[in-house]
Amino acid sequence: MTPSLYDRIGGEETIATLIPAFYVRVLADPDLAPFFKHTSLEKLHGMQREFFSMATGGPIEYTGRPLAHVHHGMGITRQHFSKFANHLIDTLLDVGVSRADADEVIERINGTANEIVGVSY
Repeated sequence: MTPSLYDRIGGEETIATLIPAFYVRVLADPDLAPFFKHTSLEKLHGMQREFFSMATGGPIEYTGRPLAHVHHGMGITRQHFSKFANHLIDTLLDVGVSRADADEVIERINGTANEIVGVSY
């Protein structure tokens, strides 16, 4: 049996390291930080832990609201989403995830772009 992406990136241990390191980058970015101005970082970290586990095939289910609902009306553009993804890939590489696995994480996250930037079909 082929290991899941979750297992390949290091599972819960890597995600627990990834999330705070990632948000240090995001919150230092003047284009992205305003989106989190009134956000509980503790809650955000918890929701992202669930989301990244689910997105990578891990055992934790995402219990948050639908992504389109959470991000509706925030004014998030494709450029913002791209910056977010670039910070994520840099953080994944920094915590020791291989480039191939980091690219796969980004591919899965990119699948949520339309929900986050408010594009509907």
